[in-house]
Amino acid sequence: MLTGRESLIRLIGHRRRFLPNRQSLLSTPAQSSLNLCNGDTTGGFAAEGSSQHENEVSENFKSGERVGKMSTSGSVACPVCGSSIRDEDYVINSHLNACLARGTKRKLTQQTLLQLNFCSASNDKTSYSDSDLKTNLEENAIHNLSNSAATEEKHNEQFESPLNFLSTESPISDENKSNIKFKADSSSSFNKDKMPKFKAVTSIDDIFGLTLDTFIVGRRFGDEAELNLGMMITLQRDPNNVKDPNAIKVLSAYSGTCKVLGFLPQGLAHYLSPLIDKYCLSFQGCVTSLPKHSLDVIPIQIKCEKRMLVIEKEDDELNIFNSLWENILIVIESSKNVPPCGAKYQQNFSLLTQEVLRSNSHLFSDDEIIFLESFASLSNDSQKLFVRLHTRKGPWFRMSNICYPEILDSQEAAKGLSATGYIHLFDSVKMLRKSGMEEVLNLLTVSELRAISSTLKKKSKNGTRKQDLVALLLYSYKDGLCPLLPKLVLDMTGPCICISSTAESLFWRVQRLFFLNGEQDLSAFLLVDLGRVKYPTYNCIISDRIFSNRSGLLAYEKAIEVAQIMDESLDESNSDLVLRCIEISDSLIFSSSAERSPSLTFKSVDTFSCFSASWVYSKVVLLGVSFLEHERRYHDAIILLKRLLNGFTCDGRRGYWTLRLSIDLEHIGLIEESLLIAENGLLDPWVRAGSRMALQRRVLRLGKPPRRWKVPSYSVSIKRKITEHRFMFKEDL
Repeated sequence: MLTGRESLIRLIGHRRRFLPNRQSLLSTPAQSSLNLCNGDTTGGFAAEGSSQHENEVSENFKSGERVGKMSTSGSVACPVCGSSIRDEDYVINSHLNACLARGTKRKLTQQTLLQLNFCSASNDKTSYSDSDLKTNLEENAIHNLSNSAATEEKHNEQFESPLNFLSTESPISDENKSNIKFKADSSSSFNKDKMPKFKAVTSIDDIFGLTLDTFIVGRRFGDEAELNLGMMITLQRDPNNVKDPNAIKVLSAYSGTCKVLGFLPQGLAHYLSPLIDKYCLSFQGCVTSLPKHSLDVIPIQIKCEKRMLVIEKEDDELNIFNSLWENILIVIESSKNVPPCGAKYQQNFSLLTQEVLRSNSHLFSDDEIIFLESFASLSNDSQKLFVRLHTRKGPWFRMSNICYPEILDSQEAAKGLSATGYIHLFDSVKMLRKSGMEEVLNLLTVSELRAISSTLKKKSKNGTRKQDLVALLLYSYKDGLCPLLPKLVLDMTGPCICISSTAESLFWRVQRLFFLNGEQDLSAFLLVDLGRVKYPTYNCIISDRIFSNRSGLLAYEKAIEVAQIMDESLDESNSDLVLRCIEISDSLIFSSSAERSPSLTFKSVDTFSCFSASWVYSKVVLLGVSFLEHERRYHDAIILLKRLLNGFTCDGRRGYWTLRLSIDLEHIGLIEESLLIAENGLLDPWVRAGSRMALQRRVLRLGKPPRRWKVPSYSVSIKRKITEHRFMFKEDL
């Protein structure tokens, strides 16, 4: 696998089924000086261009334009001519080469020169060790981060997020956590400041007769009892419940029929169960509405009838009771706005959409907000059907293959989705002739395709594989040889549906904004629902928005599309399209950076840089560098690496880019420039860890006399052998 491919795949996550900008991206000429698609493997370099490039690089370094250059005031005596020279590696080596070229003191051998000490006494004050660089880097990063956070707080308003969970797979780094504050709250995950204030009870007897509106959930786990409007019910604790020890069962109160109708919602049972257990409260109620589906939630009213245990009035007891009762009222009030759905995945999808709209409404247009909010007005079956289709591979489906036990009428649900623009329904030959012929053909099985080919008397010369049969039928249809093909296909498949591009794009954005990565989806909720993953209750107060404006988000989405096209092209071995993606990324990488917020610049530590279009384009360019190196187009790879180094002056990836640039320069025979790049890379404070050690090894290997006479101070540490220790455990014996 090419270097950078795995990282790009993680960045893309689940591939989008519709790429709205694909046509415009590939048809618009890229404003790039590179010309990768002309078949010239030298990247436009002739023999003269190579030497010209070599001279240009040499002149740049000789003029003192080095990355991270540090001035020194010390001087040393030349052992050849005795003159005083500046204590800088490049000056010393250049002066020694000039002295030896004049032919003076030839008795000095290379071994003698290597044993000389060229370090002055003041060198300790001007040189930086690895530990010093790390310390300075950490101090600068903290300073810049605090300044960036302070600046953003002035421009962005604070808003709270009442989430019960936060994904541990989120790509937010440790630095970003300083901008996101978590306020622990053991009582409730809802924002109490926005909830109505409830009057505290002065006695436990005050709650008797109060009516609470709630729902019966978990119908599939209850008995098959007949429901009637106004049916009397009673509550009973279920402490032995495996899924939830706070579970409260809802029983029918008819004489002689104690059947379980279901359970109270988990959020309500969490606070109501301690009251029932500790104060022996008894609740009864009635069914207020009947559901359309037997497994849907059932609206009910409950009220406290009596207390079976007499407790003396104490302040501590009353405070605890007040806290629990207040949380019960908060849960009841919040369920009026977001009633529990019949299916968990439907409830999770609604929560995801509402949370994104609440905290990121500035990233959507008015029409997009209306479209997303219309999801709540859909019928229960339509909502369930869309979530089911959205989580499947799709985006095309045969209605005959859609059957879910929780959906009463799939046909009516599909019509509701089609009327609101969430899906496209193809149930007539006229609609199929306009678009979708190729996609519908791919829904057919091989045997069905053979049957249609046999009816039309078409025989594939390339084989009987599915793609060959589809290509044959599609080619014949476009040439007008098979006018009856749409009718035959529709008779075979029946009505077909397709998720609309608008719905697909908007809900992809919603999911991306919620999880902040492309790898997670609604299955992350499943682990929480099953109790496998538990998160503490907290309020999430976000002080800095990741996307400050809509234009930044649209540019990021466009960059993700380019990355996906690049990944798909590599899968299909389409070299021309790969080169096209490299050119597009190279032309847009720095134009997108100019549109960023003034407080988020390359010159400072940008905590949210991974959510910018320029970051995504840099990933594509780096993968393009690996592709060009694999194709032995080192000149083009060198150009791209230099642009990355010039554009991203504060980036932890500079070490790898510098290393690759030095290696590619060596591949084309520019040994001196390769050595200069490696030496100056060691002066860059953003070159760290493994990249720094790799550059040090390159300097030691390439910097042998006569190129360099002075031995670097880190040569001893690089050449030392690290002792390897192996530990054996008893289980391995």
